[in-house]
Amino acid sequence: MSTKAVRKPPKAIRGGIPVCFPQFGNFGSLEQHGFARNRLWSLDSNPSPLSPSNSQSSVDLILKSTQEDVRSGPRRFELRLRISLSDGKLTMIPRVRNTDSKPFSFMFALRNYLSVSDVSEVRVEGLETLDYFDNLMQRERHTEQADAITIDGEIDRVYLRTPTKIAIIDHEKKRTIVLRKEGMPDAAVWNPWEKKAKALPDMGDEDYKTMLCVDSAAIETKIVLKPFEEWRGRQELSTVSSSYCSGQLDPRKGFEFAS
Repeated sequence: MSTKAVRKPPKAIRGGIPVCFPQFGNFGSLEQHGFARNRLWSLDSNPSPLSPSNSQSSVDLILKSTQEDVRSGPRRFELRLRISLSDGKLTMIPRVRNTDSKPFSFMFALRNYLSVSDVSEVRVEGLETLDYFDNLMQRERHTEQADAITIDGEIDRVYLRTPTKIAIIDHEKKRTIVLRKEGMPDAAVWNPWEKKAKALPDMGDEDYKTMLCVDSAAIETKIVLKPFEEWRGRQELSTVSSSYCSGQLDPRKGFEFAS
């Protein structure tokens, strides 16, 4: 959470895991990252059934379209989000249902503000050799050449067709954050670095040093829903003790969560 985060609507809170819908960033004509993160959600009193979760505490939230949304797009919808917390793991299951008589398309992302000890000492593995859009260069398309992503300046990229598992290795904390995702093929990586952090009114001047956004996203190819069709995604964030061989998570320890 930013030390200067604004906690009053309609300003989005800088921190946590904002929901970006129906647009990511400025990849469209709507407000930055869409409107879902700025709206007041409700508890879902009648959530659709999902697989039972053992030893987890869960909450179901819902956001429904307004008349203004119907006029300006993306028509009528219901956006549901189940958040489940268990020992060492946070699971989020977003679902979007088209309740209109016409199809509509949208982007979606979970913007994960991750707390790290020193962002310049962090490695992100799982995105090597992949194509990405560089938002600092008018969305030019490039191919990642490094064997892991390290942060030594401002970064604002959308990696395309990414794997279902990404690792964020924090050497100083001797901890690895493992991001697993389904239904969201892209991944965004963002850190504003010093100059831009000072220009953001809701971010402390030094906050960029201890944060990194690595997002689950569907950006390059929009999700298209027919009338009354539903899309479902899934994200799991877990922590493990750093135990890596040739840059890959030890499969024998992949599901052992740190206490």
